[in-house]
Amino acid sequence: MKRWFWLAAALLLAVLIPLWLGGSEMLGQLQRFPATVWLAMFAMIGLCWCINALRLRLLLGAMASRLSGRRCLGTVMATEFAICATPGGSGGPLTLLALLGRHGVRPARASAVFAMDQLSDLAFFLCALGGIFFYALFHHLNHSLQWLLTLSALLMLGGLALGMAVVRWHRQVLRCNGRLLRLLGVSAGKRRRWARKLLHFLEAFSDAFKLPWPTLVKVFGLTCLHWAIRYSVLYLALRGLGAQVDWAWTFLIQMLSLSAGQFSLLPGGAGAAELTSAALLAPMVGKSTAAAAILIWRVVTYYFYLLAGGPVFVLMLGRPLLHKLKGAL
Repeated sequence: MKRWFWLAAALLLAVLIPLWLGGSEMLGQLQRFPATVWLAMFAMIGLCWCINALRLRLLLGAMASRLSGRRCLGTVMATEFAICATPGGSGGPLTLLALLGRHGVRPARASAVFAMDQLSDLAFFLCALGGIFFYALFHHLNHSLQWLLTLSALLMLGGLALGMAVVRWHRQVLRCNGRLLRLLGVSAGKRRRWARKLLHFLEAFSDAFKLPWPTLVKVFGLTCLHWAIRYSVLYLALRGLGAQVDWAWTFLIQMLSLSAGQFSLLPGGAGAAELTSAALLAPMVGKSTAAAAILIWRVVTYYFYLLAGGPVFVLMLGRPLLHKLKGAL
């Protein structure tokens, strides 16, 4: 109950920030926003779900035959709902593991699939940052944007280096982890279980890298397509409001805002993403237009994920629980 309270509070805060920033003028802009653009943006999110479902099937390899296309799509929608509804997206991997486990995919394999998915995302954003740095050579960036861009690049490179180090020196990591757990008073049996789980994950992760290169290239291509479509929503919102902003700027604003939201540890970055995007966008288009664009952007890329993914999450995870309860009565 407490978690749902925090989610509701975060959602309320996220809505109040654009309303406070834009005022009554923003409401007038929202009323004039074209309905066709709304439909186009929601269709783009549906396409993103389909792309991610195809990416999941590719990463599962031979195990993909255990899930139908509809099951894959439902798994993606439920997982992304959990990411949006939990602090720092912590519920996403747990949901994916639970859903794939019901189709015979071992937890280690499911964890490796999630890790490969995140690694593909990380590779895309590193490439995108390189493109933005090149774009910045011909366009002036203020000091705040330069600092945020550099910090994002350093954090992504640090995360990639950490992941590679764990894979490369996993024996040393296991020894250090064992010593730390022993100092914390964890029993020898639990330490061995954690070590086995980590070894099974690393084995499954290595197997994922052994997928055929054409498959890995397809996964990365789908990743690029997914994020290019999803990160075009703010650009379309601004165009629908009559504002002229380069697509590259909207991409940078979304990336920095969502990064700030992740560090806030609030569900979906609610509040932090709105404040960061408002601070970056308002000087370009004005407060009311920025507030309207941010609200539209978050409705499509956050609230819609909750509204559409919530019933799928309950249906896929709640139905087995209901069957168990009926069997116990």
